[in-house]
Amino acid sequence: MTKFDKVVISGVGLIGGSFARALKQAGAVRTVVGLGRSRTSLERARELGIIDAIGDDVAEAVKGADLVLLAAPVAQTGPILSSLLPHLEPHTVVTDAGSTKTDVTEAARKVLGSRISQFVPGHPIAGRETNGPDAAIPDLYRGKKVVLTPVPENSAADVERVAEAWRLCGAIIHRLSPQEHDKVFASVSHLPHLLAFALVDDIARKPHADLLFQYAASGFRDFTRIAGSSPEMWRDISLANQEALLAELDAYMAQLAAVRAQLAAGDGKGLEAVYSNAREARERWIAAIETAEAPPPKDLAE
Repeated sequence: MTKFDKVVISGVGLIGGSFARALKQAGAVRTVVGLGRSRTSLERARELGIIDAIGDDVAEAVKGADLVLLAAPVAQTGPILSSLLPHLEPHTVVTDAGSTKTDVTEAARKVLGSRISQFVPGHPIAGRETNGPDAAIPDLYRGKKVVLTPVPENSAADVERVAEAWRLCGAIIHRLSPQEHDKVFASVSHLPHLLAFALVDDIARKPHADLLFQYAASGFRDFTRIAGSSPEMWRDISLANQEALLAELDAYMAQLAAVRAQLAAGDGKGLEAVYSNAREARERWIAAIETAEAPPPKDLAE
């Protein structure tokens, strides 16, 4: 069953750690080596069995690697690739898990130059608000989408190698261009995170914040869950996808202005129409998600 002799993961938290756990659970990898800025996190990942070794020396870590996954904030893509480049062997394929793709692809092209063909950009559409090696779980990607945004220089074989790694984690592969990816996720991921962070920050700054938080219950918890995500990661994502995110934010502010006008005018019919349309759209989305993520029949899963 072993598909990969050696996988290197830069960033062994929720995303990278779950990738390693899933490959190990599938019996698809012989050795996992961890790289990262935090020695404590790397040691914890080794203690938990997420990685088999800590890559103290980049050259040794990358030697003989079949696949390298960058699971770090997107602004670190260039520096990480720069450290890897002198040691990358011709057969090694590098991919990433960044939530933006245009900037990541540009950074990779700038650093790798003629070796850009070895970099296959990707984005797993899965996550939780918790971070670090202890948050890693083997089934994080099961039934979830992974979007690959290949560059023209990628060979079909290298793209398939990355796709196969994610399939072994239980994921479903989709493909978009980097530009399409960033427009889509500005709307359905990056804007919701910005709104959640902004709302909690607004309440936290009020003089009676303690009283407000005392009575915040499940609705507030559900709406703001993603504000528990990594501030560093979401800072980088917001700035990396600035243009598309600003366009989505402007459209949302126009929607808020329209709803505010309805509220100020006592327009109950208008408000109910907005609420009803939103509920119906959400119900259709939930039904589609549940269908897409349903476990495959046993004979197809094996």
